[in-house]
Amino acid sequence: MLQRTSLVALLAAVAVAGVYWWLSAPVVAAAANAPAHVPDLANGEVMFNAGGCASCHAVPNQPDRLRLGGGVAIKSPFGTFYAPNISPDPNDGIGKWTDADFVNAVMHGVSPAGQHYFPAFPYTSYQHARREDVLDLFAYLKTLPAVAGKVRDHDVGFPFDIRRNIGIWKFLFMDGKPLVADGSKSPQWNRGAYLVNSFGHCAECHSPRNALGGIITGQRFAGAPNPEGEGWVPNITQKRLGEWSAKDLANFLKTGELPDGDSVGGAMTRVIKNTSQLPDQDLAAMAEYLKSLPPVDGPTPPKRKQAS
Repeated sequence: MLQRTSLVALLAAVAVAGVYWWLSAPVVAAAANAPAHVPDLANGEVMFNAGGCASCHAVPNQPDRLRLGGGVAIKSPFGTFYAPNISPDPNDGIGKWTDADFVNAVMHGVSPAGQHYFPAFPYTSYQHARREDVLDLFAYLKTLPAVAGKVRDHDVGFPFDIRRNIGIWKFLFMDGKPLVADGSKSPQWNRGAYLVNSFGHCAECHSPRNALGGIITGQRFAGAPNPEGEGWVPNITQKRLGEWSAKDLANFLKTGELPDGDSVGGAMTRVIKNTSQLPDQDLAAMAEYLKSLPPVDGPTPPKRKQAS
């Protein structure tokens, strides 16, 4: 009887391990089935600015936002991540990557070596990008200066440092579905929806997350604690922005100026440095989409401390 019980327990353990191994395996796009693509560098630059690549990947404490040697510290409840070198350097950056390597990294969160990237890299939003836009971005990145230098390892403790577990996280929080245009909306609205929800990855900071770090779907865009630990990322649905016009929003994305004449501060200043480079028609499209978001109640921000 004891032997039979032990055998059943062993078989159950093997089955659980097999399911874990299957669910946690990195999933990539098949390079052989990928259609040929002629890159558009101008579009690649637009995607670069929409994606805010410079905010995380530009070398800190120097003025050139196109030196993408990485090193920015990204704090989170799970540890501190350090943005990697994505310059065209062949040894320390992505200079030896293929198109398939880049698509799999950006859209699937998988490295050329076949490991999961941590979701501090917002591929949960980038998964919704179009492959041709991702390849245009890659082509644009290859025109930028090569920057030598490896970035230090992430500072993430057990069990969050086990990359295989990220496969389970992806199974829970990534759907792998492309954005589908809404035929009832204008082309400008659909363009805005695409930019905000894919490269713009606005929901990544402006949405609350559950204990596992996944976005709470019902409160998407409804504001959240700053993942870096200080301050609050505001609600950007009509719950808070109802009095803003689409023109106000477009101007904010271009200049960082609030409708009351004040200027943005904190981490959003880095975002504005990127969005300010976008074409006016894309800013108008993003504004139209954001204005269409219904009012959603988010978490209650902490009360500000009174000055003594």
